Amino acid sequence: MRADGKRPIRCDGSPSSSTDPDTWASYPEVMRSKAGDGYGIMLGDGLACWDFDHVDLTSPPDKALELLPEAIYAEVSTSGHGLHVFVLSSEPSFRRAGVEFYSHSRFIRMTGRRWPK
Repeated sequence: MRADGKRPIRCDGSPSSSTDPDTWASYPEVMRSKAGDGYGIMLGDGLACWDFDHVDLTSPPDKALELLPEAIYAEVSTSGHGLHVFVLSSEPSFRRAGVEFYSHSRFIRMTGRRWPK
């Protein structure tokens, strides 16, 4: 999906829904579109994301480092001060101070700023 800030939108710029697959688009469609100010991905069907906030990227949290061997992809978050670590998991989503884990019905704004470089 395309993004307007952290909000998911369709390739034509109209609102999208994290729970309605009929409003989602394929990667090639998203990359061809110029709507919004970026793009993101929907989580679910086994794709999950650890979202670490306020991270010193030169000394990331131990949990982030533990996850790297099983990570599909890791990137610096939109704020520039966090990490998204994508993994395969269907464990339930949760939030705790400084870290969230999302495994379904969630849109994650992507940056393409791979971590570590």
